[in-house]
Amino acid sequence: MRITGRVPAGNTRHESKIYGAKAVIARSFARIHEANLKKQGILALTFLDTSNYDKIDEFDRLSLVGLEGLAPGKSIGCVLKRQDGVSFNMSLLHTLTEEQIRWFREGSFLNSMKSFRVME
Repeated sequence: MRITGRVPAGNTRHESKIYGAKAVIARSFARIHEANLKKQGILALTFLDTSNYDKIDEFDRLSLVGLEGLAPGKSIGCVLKRQDGVSFNMSLLHTLTEEQIRWFREGSFLNSMKSFRVME
């Protein structure tokens, strides 16, 4: 998982996939970058409470919870656990449609097209 401030447009579109990311959490996204992440099957997430961004340290561990219930308009739970064992919950937002959720579940837009063709 990658956590960053605002994700700009540009040559970053392949960077997250190269690092094996399944989710990118940011304060905000450039529209084109968010679209590219979705097509790659990567969750583009933002903070419900933007002040949570400043609470994350480099050695914290973040776990996404409730992904089996991923649905349009429904927030995603996240548990932040510090090295000292202290943890707290936060909510993350997404803008995925049903179709884009299928891309995520199948690994990417291209993977979903392959499985669609097999079904025909």
